[in-house]
Amino acid sequence: MPADDNSQPTILLVHGAWHGAWCWDKLIPQLESRGWNVATVDLPSASAEAEHTAGMYDDARAIRQTLAAIGGPVTVVAHSYGGIPATEAAATAENVSRLVYLAAFQLDEGDSLVGQSGGALPAGDTGTLPPNPEHREYFYNGVSDEDAAWAAERLVPQSIKSFSEPLTSASWKGVESRYIVCEVDNALPLLFQEGMAARSGKAYQLPSGHSAFLSMPAELAETITTAASD
Repeated sequence: MPADDNSQPTILLVHGAWHGAWCWDKLIPQLESRGWNVATVDLPSASAEAEHTAGMYDDARAIRQTLAAIGGPVTVVAHSYGGIPATEAAATAENVSRLVYLAAFQLDEGDSLVGQSGGALPAGDTGTLPPNPEHREYFYNGVSDEDAAWAAERLVPQSIKSFSEPLTSASWKGVESRYIVCEVDNALPLLFQEGMAARSGKAYQLPSGHSAFLSMPAELAETITTAASD
């Protein structure tokens, strides 16, 4: 949903793996009440289609297309895996004024998610990974049972290729960046987040699990507002 008032600042929300733009539903009104226009993007690497093979570069292309449609200055807020294609996309998008990483992968050139996390993927670069059956513990600690169930029903497979394709550019070296650390995150350990946050100009802490947009949307909106302007 691209913003239609270029006189106001715009935030583009980029979701993580297995999710979609639906995950921001509680956060968007909180940001809008603080004066932001808000745009979202659905990354093609997360899809219910049985044979989808879109990778990280396809996600970056979708982000660039969304940025081009906005037109004015944009602060990109990227969550988890979304930090990788957002970093790739911002390298060639002239209207990105700031990157905000929300418990996200802030990686360097040549890095990929699997290379940094130390995990193992099935052989080949096609196929998908289903949502982890332990998503309640990893993604949604601190989230109400009702909201966690609502989100879990919407999770879709994630392409293997998206986790293995490496960054060709680290746009945070040329674009001002901020990092929001989720202190009780079970998906990205605190020390891992803090290591990546050292690459940003400033870091902020939230006492939340991985999905602060569900567990504390008002507090997250306030922190994003600070990170986007501080």
